[in-house]
Amino acid sequence: MDSFFSKATVDFFIAFGVVFGGSMLAGIGSVLAMTAPADAMMDTASRLKIWALVAAVGGTIDPMRVIESNMIEGHLSPVVLQIGYILCAFLGAHMGTELIRWLCRGAV
Repeated sequence: MDSFFSKATVDFFIAFGVVFGGSMLAGIGSVLAMTAPADAMMDTASRLKIWALVAAVGGTIDPMRVIESNMIEGHLSPVVLQIGYILCAFLGAHMGTELIRWLCRGAV
């Protein structure tokens, strides 16, 4: 169980970092391009959300294969673990998006 929490925590922060870091860099790029940084940051955060989830869970279709093959064989424990990893990654991506929205709310 300790392994689950450590991997879930890493997945959370990978997804969070992809959204937050990508949005912050988009803001820097928009300042250099002399456009509105808040708009670029919020747009980038919403577009990066799904890709942050993909990056956190491995970037391939393997988690879906694990769910499918174990579900068919009746082994529910690996299925629950994979769904837990996906949910933690989604939570990290969502929190990163919400943080960017919160930071940009006063600027828009």
